Amino acid sequence: MRKAQAKKLPLAPDPKFNDKLVTRFINNLMWQGKKSVAFTIFYDALDKVAKQTSEEGYEVWKRALSNVAPSVEVRSRRIGGATFQIPSEVRPDRKISLSIKWLVRYSRERNGRCMADKLAGEIVAASKGEGAAFKKKEDTHRMAEANKAFAHFRI
Repeated sequence: MRKAQAKKLPLAPDPKFNDKLVTRFINNLMWQGKKSVAFTIFYDALDKVAKQTSEEGYEVWKRALSNVAPSVEVRSRRIGGATFQIPSEVRPDRKISLSIKWLVRYSRERNGRCMADKLAGEIVAASKGEGAAFKKKEDTHRMAEANKAFAHFRI
């Protein structure tokens, strides 16, 4: 067990939007350390989003992230030989992490020609409150609501 909590490494903001959140998203999108490829995919996806929605691609992406971010989740806790799913609030940092991971994961699972197309489709769907990533958030909330009776076991 470590003595002190690990320090968070500071992220460099991305060159186009000067936003650290974009860098964080790209780090999750990246495979095998190919960051320049991930940047290309992301920026292409935002261009496609802008063409589809006739809005600013960056703003649609931010809206999609906020739509997908969960506010409650369930955590397993073992009490007296039984395991209970206990609903708990999600920390702000984890909200962002989960929404990024879900957007990337479900865009990879979509049908499409290239990753930029798939990511653009998922971003547009999430910004409208549709799509697999948004459905995952809804399922998480539903699960927390169903297990509200065990909320008194919260730590």
